[in-house]
Amino acid sequence: MEDKSPFAISMEGISKRFPGVVANNDIDFGVRRGEIHALLGENGAGKTTLMKILTGLYQPDEGQIRVDGRAVTVRSPRDAIDLGIGMVHQHFMLVQSHSVAENIILGLDAPRFVLNLGQVERQIAKLADQYHLQVDPGARVWQLSVGEQQRVEILKALYRGARILVLDEPTAVLTPQEAEELFKTLRSMVSEGHTVVFISHKLSEVMSVADRITVLRRGEVVDTVAASETSKEELARMMVGREVLFRVAKRDSSPGEVVLEIDGLRALNDKGLEALRDVSLTVRHGEILGVAGVAGNGQRELAETVVGIRGVTKGRIRVDGSDVTNKPAREVMDRGVSYVPADRMGAGLVTNLSVAENLILKCYREPPICNGFFLNAEAISAHAEELVRTYDVMTPGIQTRARLLSGGNLQKLILAREISSRPALMVAVYPTRGLDVGATEAVRRLLLEQRDAGGGILLISEDLDELLSMSDRIAVLYEGRVMGVRDSEEASVEELGLMMAGTAPEDEGG
Repeated sequence: MEDKSPFAISMEGISKRFPGVVANNDIDFGVRRGEIHALLGENGAGKTTLMKILTGLYQPDEGQIRVDGRAVTVRSPRDAIDLGIGMVHQHFMLVQSHSVAENIILGLDAPRFVLNLGQVERQIAKLADQYHLQVDPGARVWQLSVGEQQRVEILKALYRGARILVLDEPTAVLTPQEAEELFKTLRSMVSEGHTVVFISHKLSEVMSVADRITVLRRGEVVDTVAASETSKEELARMMVGREVLFRVAKRDSSPGEVVLEIDGLRALNDKGLEALRDVSLTVRHGEILGVAGVAGNGQRELAETVVGIRGVTKGRIRVDGSDVTNKPAREVMDRGVSYVPADRMGAGLVTNLSVAENLILKCYREPPICNGFFLNAEAISAHAEELVRTYDVMTPGIQTRARLLSGGNLQKLILAREISSRPALMVAVYPTRGLDVGATEAVRRLLLEQRDAGGGILLISEDLDELLSMSDRIAVLYEGRVMGVRDSEEASVEELGLMMAGTAPEDEGG
């Protein structure tokens, strides 16, 4: 019987509960054939859970899934791929030591006995060329950039015959240039008959790439709208249930004495190559110095040298006049430096520890948290409860494992710990990357409050809009060198973009 359903996917009355949490509550979600359908919502709204149900990683407590109008049961990812559904997860599932081709065929039933890797590589190269997903089939995954690794994940799904592709936060780890290339690929795929579900919380992206948008809030569908018939403001209101400020109000700055002085800094990256070349910068009390640059131009190494977790080969770093060059991270921290790392799950928190335990990682040696050799459980609880309340960390309780919190609440947890230590200098690396619009607004407000209280902030970000709205001055790094420093009020996206591409300005700020 010929299928008359316009939907490639139809999810009806889907509910999923975890202990203490209703992740999805009676959700109806339909995706038409040949469209890019964005699934939009705050961190923790239930987007990923819904798609894990679709792809067989979770089983729904209630509800029905239909594919091309036919009721199906998806018990596993293998069932999903047999139905033509493939998912590219936010955190890639690749074997780093294997080649691209080996990763793509890993787990397939065929070939069972004789593997002609050359033939497989030619098939992959043809598929990559068809969808403009350029990648070397023979390269080892560890040799690839993040953007290239994502292409491998997409090719893996296509090679397995996926007609419906689910992308979970696909631009969270991409540069703006890589993200635009991805959008071109998705449009090409849709034009050839594929269907794409695009999970995101980035309003500008879904407005530019999606045909229709479904908004989730607290596990329920708010509405499904055509991208051409809505706006960023309306989507933000649906996501968080209130008006959202896209630019947080910033007071005029009154910078004080220099808190951070970097002079002629040189440092190596993890491969032993020079990552910083004669970098000289200053940050004052009550000032945010933004650092712009395309990923991989020394931003990570700059942050790590300042906080004491990467060695310096030449140059000096001073905090409030004290030389901290190549000092241990503990000593740098004791000098009043706090750190918000880019990797909040790996470096910022111990995710298997509780919220309370993570909040005392900087002060566990100090009274009243510590009494002699023993921790004071009552003081720890009081400290944690106060910080969770002050910084609006949404958690079932202070004994909840940190790994169970959403991305925005993880970031607020880190900021609560770091700001409560009353730092003279905060180094914040991509503090809003991967966060939804509501959490981004909250994090930016916290950083500005820290600046207004007299703290100096070194803010590293790839988001030029964020840097222009948050910073007092902006420095641009290119291949480990400072291309120039500009007052944010005088800087333009065009000029900053040219410096990020390596074009030196005619005159430089200080």
